Amino acid sequence: MAVAAYASLLSLTHVLDNVQHPVRRHQLHLDTDQIQSLQEKVEFLQGFLELHSQRISPEMEDLAKRLAVVADEADDIIDFHVVNQLREKSQDQSLHMVALSSFCQDIDNIIEKLDSIMKKLMVVKEEWVDVQEQWPIVSVSVGSTALPSSDKNTMVGFDERLLQVVDELTRDEFDLQILPIVGMGGIGKTTLAQNAFDHPYIVNRFDIRIWFTISQQYSVREILLKYLINGKKIKASVADELDLAKLGECFHKLLFRKRYLIVLDDLWSIKAWEDFKVSFPDNRNGCRILVTTRLLDVARPSGFDNHYLTVNFLDEDKSWDLLCEKVFAQQSCPYPELEEIGREIAKGCRGLPLAIVIIGGLLSKSDRTREYWEFVEENISSFVKSGDDESCLKILSLSYNSLPLHLKPCFLYMRVFPEDETVKASKLIKLWISEGFLKPVEGKSLEEVAEEYLKDLTDRNLILIRKLLLPSTISLLWNLQFLDVDLVYEFYDMLVVPSEVWEMPKLRHLKVGVHRLPDPLTNQSEGQDSNVMENLSTLSSGAFKCSEEVVKRVPNLKELHATYMEFPQDDRYSLNNLVQLDKLESLYFAYYSHLENITFPTSLKKLDLSSCYIPWDKMTIIGSSLPNLEVFKLYDAVSGQEWNPIEGEFLRLKTLYIGDCYLVRWGAEDVHFPNLHSLSLREMYELEEIPLSIGDINTLHSIHLDKCSECVINSAMEIQNVQRENGNESLHVYVDGKQGCKRAELGSKFELELELVLPYLSSSSSSSSASPVKRSSSSSSSSR
Repeated sequence: MAVAAYASLLSLTHVLDNVQHPVRRHQLHLDTDQIQSLQEKVEFLQGFLELHSQRISPEMEDLAKRLAVVADEADDIIDFHVVNQLREKSQDQSLHMVALSSFCQDIDNIIEKLDSIMKKLMVVKEEWVDVQEQWPIVSVSVGSTALPSSDKNTMVGFDERLLQVVDELTRDEFDLQILPIVGMGGIGKTTLAQNAFDHPYIVNRFDIRIWFTISQQYSVREILLKYLINGKKIKASVADELDLAKLGECFHKLLFRKRYLIVLDDLWSIKAWEDFKVSFPDNRNGCRILVTTRLLDVARPSGFDNHYLTVNFLDEDKSWDLLCEKVFAQQSCPYPELEEIGREIAKGCRGLPLAIVIIGGLLSKSDRTREYWEFVEENISSFVKSGDDESCLKILSLSYNSLPLHLKPCFLYMRVFPEDETVKASKLIKLWISEGFLKPVEGKSLEEVAEEYLKDLTDRNLILIRKLLLPSTISLLWNLQFLDVDLVYEFYDMLVVPSEVWEMPKLRHLKVGVHRLPDPLTNQSEGQDSNVMENLSTLSSGAFKCSEEVVKRVPNLKELHATYMEFPQDDRYSLNNLVQLDKLESLYFAYYSHLENITFPTSLKKLDLSSCYIPWDKMTIIGSSLPNLEVFKLYDAVSGQEWNPIEGEFLRLKTLYIGDCYLVRWGAEDVHFPNLHSLSLREMYELEEIPLSIGDINTLHSIHLDKCSECVINSAMEIQNVQRENGNESLHVYVDGKQGCKRAELGSKFELELELVLPYLSSSSSSSSASPVKRSSSSSSSSR
């Protein structure tokens, strides 16, 4: 119960901080001294639990339980009074005094209960004096310098198995083949599969690699849908329209004619295999499917040709090597006095890699004392008589019990996620913050504290971080010109880029997807100039930091692609220095909400904005300040219903694309876009019409409409027909990829609408007419 009490006290601390915020103090009637007194008691109790949570006794358990109840009660009481006071709009001072009196009375009640608990805790503490601890306490502070475990998925003891898997997957046999890897839980099946999946030979051999984690509870539709959306093969907005059959067909087409490798990790039944295999075409070009499973009954069906690989337990030497790798980041022990007891610990893990990894994480965060290692060895020895699963659970329990109290709520919170779920670190951090699990640290944001908590848990091997770590030694590739990291969707948001990437002056193209680039390294020597990446012309990253140091490093940048989804838009990510990139020609921004406040470099020729929500009336900032702009794309990027361009802006614009924007009225004329060549509209359901005078732009040769309303389509066809009547044959309208028709061919608006409908009717009634052909006048009449 100490963990529950601690979590409740932490949450109450955040509530008390919010109540005392300067803005709130002017809105609420409360006794500030009383609130501060309560907060001091809460903080004292937090500290007490942090120091003594390992001391287990019935008295301590009972008091911790009572403390959790009182802390939750205080949270509810404060919420009740704050909400009521904020709702109350009366200026009657007598009502204010009643509210204050009631609030103070309830807080006094809470303080009395906490005082009672504190007195009893002091009595219990007195009884602990001079009493031997149950075991040495291991409490590593946040930001500890303890040696971290290796970031990679360690393959100690499985090198031969890895080579065997790679060989099986790359044999010159053209038929689709399935290779199962079989072994008990924690034996290392997934680690083996991951190392094979990322092996350079595998990466180069297959056109596409896909990783699916199945587990006991799975949904084929959700797994395929997640992959297709994250891989940008379909849009999330159409997800509800696609059943399993359509998703399977889409996935089948994606794989068709490609040499693919698919991993089905943690398969539990033949039915799961049957559900998935229909979506995997046999392209007869060496495609492979790698399966991991605990069950021989899954690995041995006739569909697998009775061929599978087993993962066995590690022997004592390999177990010791793996333990050293996890504790000391090397396959040997630098402390001779610990080797004998350390080998006994490794032996006690019974060759099970998961158990060794967990114990390694525990030992890596503890003092290197023989006393503590003997305590661990004694506990592991008592687990040996248990079954494999029970033994592993007891080892995990040992590691959990040794956690500092502030980490326990965060670790236990992982239970809310489904088994084998891949969770974004950014999402987990937000959830921890919202639950109030983080203890504020002076000088650090809650996000920074959460990152340290996460690192501590991963160093202890209690949370697995799936990430691609570019080593700092990448800068030794001194002549590298192109660095393009394109991750499969399972690992798409988990790339760690080292600061040394800024020390690669030959780079011309740097693309790291949605991942954030680190700050450049600062030179320690006085007078030493920062490395300038004069050759870098293309940069793509998440949350681009446009600091003076970064701008100075990339003076010749021509193309910038930056996505700010899930990144805080504060001063750290200010774009005030963007104007200094005076060679920039192409710019893409997504999820940045303050674009109207920045100045763009006048060198821009292409601007692509997505989910930025700049008001339509602020478009004049872009049109007037970018004299060289030729391509302008907006996708779900604007707020407001009306756009009235101003003459003299967008003078060189050639391509205009507007998609999924809530535009209703567009007051545009030919003089507003005098050099426009192509107009594209997508998912414009609210737009009343395309202005007729758009057709009078002499340079306009095409209008493309995709998933637009009937009003938009009709106005586009009207523009084309008017231009035809005026002798302009160069303007073409395309509706959903198909060229529109001339009015002369149809003779009336009714015929025009029929021409747009018939192809869809004919495709549903006859497969032979799936591709509509141009009809003569007589055939059209007979159809009608």
